Amino acid sequence: MTPGEMHALVERLYPICRSITGDGVRRTLEIVGEHLPLTVTEVPTGTEVLDWNVPKEWNIRDAYVKDPSGRRVIDFRESNLHVVGYSVPVSGTYSLEELRPRLHTLPDQPELVPYRTSYYAETWGFCLSQHTLDGLDEGPYEVLIDSTLADGSLTIAEHVVPGELPEEIVVSCHVCHPSLANDNLAGVAVAVALALRLKEPRYTYRFLFMPGTIGAITWLALNRERLHLIAGGLTLACAGDPGPLTYKRSRRGDAEIDKVVTHVLRDRPHEVLPFSPYGYDERQFCSPGFNLPFGSLTRTPYAGYPEYHTSGDNPGFVTPAAMADTLDVLWQVVEALEGNRTYLNLSPYGEPQLGRRGLYGSLGGRSDTKQAQMAMLWVLNLSDGEHSLLDIARRSELPFAAVKGAAQALQEAGLVKEKT
Repeated sequence: MTPGEMHALVERLYPICRSITGDGVRRTLEIVGEHLPLTVTEVPTGTEVLDWNVPKEWNIRDAYVKDPSGRRVIDFRESNLHVVGYSVPVSGTYSLEELRPRLHTLPDQPELVPYRTSYYAETWGFCLSQHTLDGLDEGPYEVLIDSTLADGSLTIAEHVVPGELPEEIVVSCHVCHPSLANDNLAGVAVAVALALRLKEPRYTYRFLFMPGTIGAITWLALNRERLHLIAGGLTLACAGDPGPLTYKRSRRGDAEIDKVVTHVLRDRPHEVLPFSPYGYDERQFCSPGFNLPFGSLTRTPYAGYPEYHTSGDNPGFVTPAAMADTLDVLWQVVEALEGNRTYLNLSPYGEPQLGRRGLYGSLGGRSDTKQAQMAMLWVLNLSDGEHSLLDIARRSELPFAAVKGAAQALQEAGLVKEKT
């Protein structure tokens, strides 16, 4: 999937009204399913999942606020952000004074419409720009929210790329936000592109597309017996904005996924954050009872950019180049996870003569010859059965690919063997 195709997927998904349940999520997953085979699970309303229960399902057909002339001054058809998520049905006539407590704006960003939800308290409301609100007279206004809140189900989709090993690398994306391009349609598009690139991997890779918080809690509750297979995981969000990449460590702090991602990021602008129990669904996977090796990869973190949770987070805010950069980092992470091995030096007494084995010559004529030679020396020195290739790359501050290439060359020369 090219950068342009990733961006096109964001644009296609953008108009759909999503929430933590409902037909918008299903339609989103149908479109993702055009690119990847998905296993879809519907979990009925009321199902106990850890300390939670699956909520009622919410769907919406139309909503508006009309002025006395019949003009829609707030129109769901114009943007699904105009309605507070999970708003109960309403039909009536209200003055502006009566409506004000139910109207949400951003006074400091007067041209933008905020994103608001009320998943677990039955209420209703509208979101609009402060500029629009300032232009309203006292009414009266005709108000309609044509929605349903009823027993239904919560929808989760999974795509699995089988590997040689049963141990899994998990990539989790939330699909519950309405028209917000970076948070998290860019993450969904990048995850799809990554899944399409995987061919016959060593690890098994599982991609989760599910609502935030309640979706992760539900998936964990349904899969407790197999969580021990998770060797590493990432929540992927905010993958398309122009900011530098940010990695938040797992609760463990030094899991292999933490070491791999921080090593891959070292040569580009980035930020590494310690774990905190606030953020995306890594906090569910890293809750103390599970304590899974799960980090979070974003560009600018949640709430870190002015467009966050506003109408400013539109397809024009995310760029093909930024999504391609996020995908490139993820691919390097995959290559390091796939290629990480531990070796034993078969000639550990003194430095073996590399020249007569043609190792210098086989790597000569390239601008990175010195790097390749240093990588071989580091691999020979630390291949004691205790240091993995990732350990060597981190200690030597060399690219993982250079260390892996050195190990392969040394193995072919009979100087190291893989530890079994």
